[in-house]
Amino acid sequence: MSMPDTSEEAVRARADLITACLLVALGVAVVYFSWTMDRLEVRRINPATIPGLVPLFLGIALTICGSLLVLRSWKLSAPGSGALLLQLLFSWTSLRVLVVLGLALVFTLGLMGRMPFWLAAGLFIFAFIVLFETVMADTPKPIVPALLWALGIAAVGGGGTYYVFERIFLVRLP
Repeated sequence: MSMPDTSEEAVRARADLITACLLVALGVAVVYFSWTMDRLEVRRINPATIPGLVPLFLGIALTICGSLLVLRSWKLSAPGSGALLLQLLFSWTSLRVLVVLGLALVFTLGLMGRMPFWLAAGLFIFAFIVLFETVMADTPKPIVPALLWALGIAAVGGGGTYYVFERIFLVRLP
């Protein structure tokens, strides 16, 4: 196959290879757990309504697509891309991604279920806006306007999400 034109494309090829390997592993895990899921035949439920059928097909599709991406990325010759990929992994952009992942983990594992949903969502939105408007921004904004902006958006976002799902769609939130 052809050689990438720029160093950015070479890094992208190696990042695709790593991502594809993770997708294949995830797809195989989904297939395994879908296959070993209880069939519910002992409860006299029709065996054609296998509870893991949809995840099984999704796992197979994920494995196939990940394998195709592995093959494509493996064939690309990208000299020096490993060092460039490491440089990208330890960059400001990667730190931002890690902060977003950390906030999402705190929201889902720390806040959900321990407080009302509207409060958890509002805290998540507030923290997200404050961090990315002040500390993590390329051009940080003054703290007081950022706090006021984050507080307003958090109140509207948390309350609005609660109102739409709980009152209009009648979805019971955690």
